[in-house]
Amino acid sequence: MKTHIKQGWKLTTKHIYIIILLFLYELLWGFFLYRTIEGIAVPLLKRFPDSYAASSSAISLFLTESQFQLMKTDAFRPYALLFCGLLAGRIVITPFLNAGLFHSLYRASDEQGTKFLSGIRKAWKPVALLYLAETTLTLAPAAWLLPKALDLLLTSGTLTEFAKQAGPWAGAWLLWAVLLHLLFLAMQFGSVAGSGSMRGLWQCLANFLPFAGVSLAMWGIGALVSVTVASVSMLWAGLLALVLHQGYQLIRTVMKVWTAASQFDVWQSKQP
Repeated sequence: MKTHIKQGWKLTTKHIYIIILLFLYELLWGFFLYRTIEGIAVPLLKRFPDSYAASSSAISLFLTESQFQLMKTDAFRPYALLFCGLLAGRIVITPFLNAGLFHSLYRASDEQGTKFLSGIRKAWKPVALLYLAETTLTLAPAAWLLPKALDLLLTSGTLTEFAKQAGPWAGAWLLWAVLLHLLFLAMQFGSVAGSGSMRGLWQCLANFLPFAGVSLAMWGIGALVSVTVASVSMLWAGLLALVLHQGYQLIRTVMKVWTAASQFDVWQSKQP
């Protein structure tokens, strides 16, 4: 496992320009998402009663009104359509970036440098189809889980009670999403490498434990980095925290590329 992670880091250092491009993409996406959420949340928070001055009846009235607006009116529809539009835009763009990155990882041994743009031209169709299938299967349980979660939220007496009831379903959904991601990732590797998606899937299933182990290890490293940055930002508020906060997106992008490179190295090492 350590060997694959080290080799993944070597592959990552060869893709500095791609990391910068992905960083700019994530930065723009985060900016538009932040502005969208801010435009929705701030007006709602201004209507929330002051918890220090208002009585519990005022807060209950606010929650009752919110429930009525959600369940009996179309007030939520424009926001839902907006988020669906943002999600659709990300779904459209991400396969192109994945195709370029995966193809560049596959051609990393070439002396001509990275092959990001040529990878987009050559592999975007199969990668896009696989990504769309993965996204569809991942979001499919939401058609049943989200309405059930909303009913539980409205009927639960406390958030703790809601968490106890919804937690197992959320955990199962998370495991389903992780499993799908690993399987479809291997299929995308196979498509980019020219061996075919089903051959890539078979290689993943035949060596699933190493593939999943490296993936979990890299996700753990990413989580540790996130916790470290958040802790430093809270403990040493000031210029250092500001620099860390602004640079965290770049660190997160590096971790994403490093994770993909390590996963690809595991998958490629098991080729016959």
